[in-house]
Amino acid sequence: MIRPGEIRIEEVSRRFRVYPKDARTLKELIVTRGRGRGEDVWALSGVALAVERGEAVGLVGRNGSGKTTLLKLIGGIIKPSLGRLDVGGRVASLLELGAGFHPEFTGRENVFLNGALHGLPRAEIRERMDEIVEFAGIGHYVDLPVRTYSAGMYMRLGFAVAAHVDADVLLLDEIFAVGDEEFQRKCFGRISQFKQRGGTIVFVSHDAASVERLCERAVLLRDGLVDFDGATHEAILRYRSHLAEDRDPAERGAGLTEWGSGEARIADVSLQGADGEERMQFVAGEQLTVRLRVVADRPVSPPQLQFELREWGGALIAGGSHDTSALGWDGAGEQAFRFDVDELPLAEGRFRLRFGLVSADGAHLYHWLDDALRLYVIPQERDAGLVRLKGRWTREEISAPAELHSR
Repeated sequence: MIRPGEIRIEEVSRRFRVYPKDARTLKELIVTRGRGRGEDVWALSGVALAVERGEAVGLVGRNGSGKTTLLKLIGGIIKPSLGRLDVGGRVASLLELGAGFHPEFTGRENVFLNGALHGLPRAEIRERMDEIVEFAGIGHYVDLPVRTYSAGMYMRLGFAVAAHVDADVLLLDEIFAVGDEEFQRKCFGRISQFKQRGGTIVFVSHDAASVERLCERAVLLRDGLVDFDGATHEAILRYRSHLAEDRDPAERGAGLTEWGSGEARIADVSLQGADGEERMQFVAGEQLTVRLRVVADRPVSPPQLQFELREWGGALIAGGSHDTSALGWDGAGEQAFRFDVDELPLAEGRFRLRFGLVSADGAHLYHWLDDALRLYVIPQERDAGLVRLKGRWTREEISAPAELHSR
């Protein structure tokens, strides 16, 4: 007998039938008479896992590896094609925030509707209504139709409902890849409370830092198969190696921030002011220092150290690379580097710094940090725009007055 919070997956496979055309008319069905039959695609093949009550397990892998399919099987949204899967107790799913909301219903009405979909009795929803609304931070908008909500309000309300379900198992799919920083911190705090109470968590994410922070164990999926099941750090290293030859992985849009083969890596990076204190906020024109600590577990040819400065929306402001051998590193052990900027040439805005270690010929990626540092620049009194254009104004003498022609 399976206990609440336990998950047992025994040789589970899931097949989907993919058709060449998504939409088919009645006429096409009659004329072709089934000749346009679809192709079977196996999203999962013979997956076997056991999750104990109170465990937090991460599912990692490239797009199409079967992570979300496995999460939906655990949540009971779809059924296995082969094998057996058992989950003990109540399951709460944060797969698609706000799924099931009716656009014409008010936020309050949708809380009752969504709560019922999660198995909450109406009386219990009524008792928790004020807490849910406060957590969502939507105030009086709760009594307006959700079609009037911003995407952020819609998402926060969906999370608030699901987060207030008394569940034994919590399923999370890329929950930290959406919303602003404050919302993400709120999400993580609530999920951490659930974990401390002994709840079981299965978490899908491309964000390695979030997986390592939340999960002691991770399962790496590859082409629908379990490639590794064990310590989270080891699973993340193997996952990054799958991405090593891809300079612009599709998974970046889903929260991936770090990848590479890992023979050499950027172990630490920080921003410092003139006083040596770490900070993210600077005034235009201030002195700034970037510090990096680079580690190679085994000797490699000294790599190139690459950097990019991008505006918050993604526009490239500056970039470059430097040969680490010219900085005195032989490609072995641990080394510290610094980049000094005497006067910050940015006027105002929010920026991201990205760093990478690439082989000398540029063919192999050792490590890439996509969102390594965030930089917030406060303008001086007369600064405007993104960049400070340094120059000097002077007055010129005019040798003879210019003749003005009247019309």
